Amino acid sequence: MTMIPSERAPYSAIVDRPPLVFPKNAKVIIWTIVNLEVWDISRPMARQVIPAPTGVPLLPDVPNWAWHEYGMRVGFWRFKKLYDSLGIKPTLALNARVVVDYPRVAQACLDAGWEFMGHSYEQMPIHKVEDQKGMIQKCIHTIEKFTGKKPVGWLGPGLTQTFETPDILAEAGIKYIGDYPYDDEPTEIKTAHGPLVTLPYTVENNDIPMMIVQHHEAAYWTKKCTDTFDQYYLESNERPKIMAIAVHPYISGQPFRINYLKQIYDYVNKHEGVIHMNGEEIYNWHMGSK
Repeated sequence: MTMIPSERAPYSAIVDRPPLVFPKNAKVIIWTIVNLEVWDISRPMARQVIPAPTGVPLLPDVPNWAWHEYGMRVGFWRFKKLYDSLGIKPTLALNARVVVDYPRVAQACLDAGWEFMGHSYEQMPIHKVEDQKGMIQKCIHTIEKFTGKKPVGWLGPGLTQTFETPDILAEAGIKYIGDYPYDDEPTEIKTAHGPLVTLPYTVENNDIPMMIVQHHEAAYWTKKCTDTFDQYYLESNERPKIMAIAVHPYISGQPFRINYLKQIYDYVNKHEGVIHMNGEEIYNWHMGSK
C-alpha cells in the first residue's frame, strides 16, 4: 500500500533519542557528496545559468548545456585535485549515464576510491520517468557493471521521488537514501520490502539552492557552512552530528568558487574530533551500532 512520508517515518524528536557514539568518538562527521549529472541536449536543461532571450525555453539549449559541460571537462578536475590533496574520498552521486558519456571522469572517481551512489540514470525528475522501476534497475545495473559493485545508496535527481519510490528502491537492493533531509542523524523509514536508512543529506549546505536558486555569493556559502559546523561542534558536547556538504562541478568547480570550497575544509579540519566518511561508511556504522 502506498504510504506518504509521515507514514513511513513517524515523528521523532532528536532530544528524545540517546546520543550517538561515532567511530573514534568523533564529534562531527563530514559527509561530502559530489553530484555528477548528464543533461540530455534534446530536453530542456535541468538548470539554467542564463535564461532564454525570449523568456521561453528553446531547444537545443546550448548555452546552459555548455555550462554543465564545463563542469565535467574542467570543474570536476578541480574537485579531484582538491579532494586528493585533502585525502577525502567523497560519495559520488552520479547519473549512471555518466559512466557511458564521461567514462574518463567515472574512471578517475573509481580509481580514487570514491563511493558510487545511484542518482537516477540521467538528470530529470523521477515524476517524469515513464518506467521508474525500469530506470532504477538500469541505473543500478549500469553502475554495478562499471564498478563491479552494486551501489548501496541513492539520491533522487533534485531529491525527487513519488510515493512509491522508497518501495522500489528497497526492492532493488538500495540500503540508504539521501532524499529525506529532515534530521541531523540517520533514521529508518518503512517500505514494502523492509526498512530503508535515511542519511542526513543537505539542501541548505548545497551549492545549487545557495548559489543558483538563492543567488548568494560564494563567500556566503563558505560562511553558511562554517556557521553550521560551529553550531554542530558546540552541540557535539551533548550529541555528535553529521554534516553534509553537497557540491556540483559546474557550480563550485568554477575558478572563482573553488577556493571558497577549500576554505570550508581548511576550517573544519582545524578542529579536534572531526572525521570524514562516505555514505556507505556511515550506513555500515549505523547498522553496526544498532
